[in-house]
Amino acid sequence: MKIDPKKTAVLSLDIQQGVLGFAPGAESAIPNAAQVVESSRQAGLLLLHVGVGFKPGYPEVSPSNSIFSMIKERGLFIEGSASARIHPAIFRSGDTVIYKHRISAFSGNALQMILRSRGIETLVLFGFATSGIVLSTLRAASDLDFRCVVIKDACFDSDEEVHRVLTEKVFASQAAVVAAKEFQTNLAGVGIAK
Repeated sequence: MKIDPKKTAVLSLDIQQGVLGFAPGAESAIPNAAQVVESSRQAGLLLLHVGVGFKPGYPEVSPSNSIFSMIKERGLFIEGSASARIHPAIFRSGDTVIYKHRISAFSGNALQMILRSRGIETLVLFGFATSGIVLSTLRAASDLDFRCVVIKDACFDSDEEVHRVLTEKVFASQAAVVAAKEFQTNLAGVGIAK
């Protein structure tokens, strides 16, 4: 798979200040994520940060959803709050942030419409957690007929074995799975094979 800058979007997924509190060790993936983001900016790719975010009062949270009810109880991830902020290593003023209300990046927002309106065909995915938003977003993106690339060393999961199985065995059926350096090489003109 070759990257066409005009038809490719880079999605950082849940790389937010508040998520780091739930995923000890996630900071280890930040340097690779920052390299991918910077290379993408330089290549002129569409960059979108997708993260958890709710309106004040949490009208999007059902009492029957245990994960998001816990977030509501703790008062986290209100849009614009410290916990909802994208990590400063990858965020610049003026970047586009899209909030979602469940696990997948496509949940409860206009992400698909934004991608289609820009003529995007390929998505580059990375974030926290590999078994959460990355897996859910990859499955949804594949079902929506996007070509996908997962940057394995810019993803993190608190269960190292789950991360390994997903990136080495599961994701390959729906994405090119590459390291950050391989992605950067591709942006310099070498294709990513799938």
